[in-house]
Amino acid sequence: MAPGSNIDPKKALAELQSIQELIAGSTVLHNALLSPAISPSRKRAVMGRLIEPMGISKPVRNFTFVVIDHRRIHQLTSMVEAFDILIDERLGFVRGEVASASPLTQTQRASLDAELSRLTGKRTKLNYTIEPSLIGGVLARVGSLVYDGSVRGQLERLRVKLANG
Repeated sequence: MAPGSNIDPKKALAELQSIQELIAGSTVLHNALLSPAISPSRKRAVMGRLIEPMGISKPVRNFTFVVIDHRRIHQLTSMVEAFDILIDERLGFVRGEVASASPLTQTQRASLDAELSRLTGKRTKLNYTIEPSLIGGVLARVGSLVYDGSVRGQLERLRVKLANG
């Protein structure tokens, strides 16, 4: 948030996510906020009434109004995601994607998290997905780095080596 505001960034993020969910949960509200036929002042009035019982802080409320005034409500999700990433970066986290051929156990996840944290020098926040085409092992992407420990990756490296050698 703005310098001098007394709101915790995590609280602000939670409030922004609540507003995002409110808008996403109502097609009528979403369409009204996107409509150029409805004045920004009317949109602010409606949003003000809807978010008041939610206990939204003044800086987040004002930010929402600025987004409405500048006709950027369609970009709110991207803004909230960017803010979430910025908070993680400031707290020393790096995000990553881990794909595995089958579900990983909690022990495997913890071990992978520890190893990727060691390799990156930062704490990791990992998103896990299942990708059966990997055959076995894992494929991890953290930032611009890719760690390929999959059977598919090993077979591809072996194929290239045999083709070139």
